[in-house]
Amino acid sequence: MQVIANGATLWVVVHWAAAAALSLFVVASLIVLTAGSRLTERWWTLSAWAVVPVGAIWTMTTAVAEATTVADAIAANDMARFTTWWAFAEGKANGFMFLCLAVAVIAGNEALSRQQVTPTWASLVGVVAGLAAFVGWPLGMWFGIGLGSLVWVASSFVMALWTLWFGLGLARAEIGVSTARSARSSA
Repeated sequence: MQVIANGATLWVVVHWAAAAALSLFVVASLIVLTAGSRLTERWWTLSAWAVVPVGAIWTMTTAVAEATTVADAIAANDMARFTTWWAFAEGKANGFMFLCLAVAVIAGNEALSRQQVTPTWASLVGVVAGLAAFVGWPLGMWFGIGLGSLVWVASSFVMALWTLWFGLGLARAEIGVSTARSARSSA
């Protein structure tokens, strides 16, 4: 509680930024699920994309609770409210593990795809990062192993970078397809 109190502003900003980023995960995954693209052709990729919004929403509600109610409880030095909301946030935060596992599956599928938008090595890094975050989370958060926390934070950052690269690659590929369609239709 004291650690958060000493850096309350940073705590709130980081958690609101995380909530915003997780909102983008939700929107992007819903678009992928409804697009009928190569990304959801197999049962495991369809399942992974379906897990993304669930894991993201669980984790997003954690971030919002920590940025608002938890931060307010700390500012008011209200230990009872802090304890209750912290338990809520810890429970919901476990959705993060499922999000990480889903990203690992999606990255693995991309590594094996014939229509890659990221290099194979980058997708494999995404797989390793997703799996490391999946394992690091319980090590750090459930079992209190400091190295586990470091692993999930660092690998989450790498996982997020791969996801951004993947998303931008998909957008570029779609723009290229749309441009080619426009050129054919105007010819």
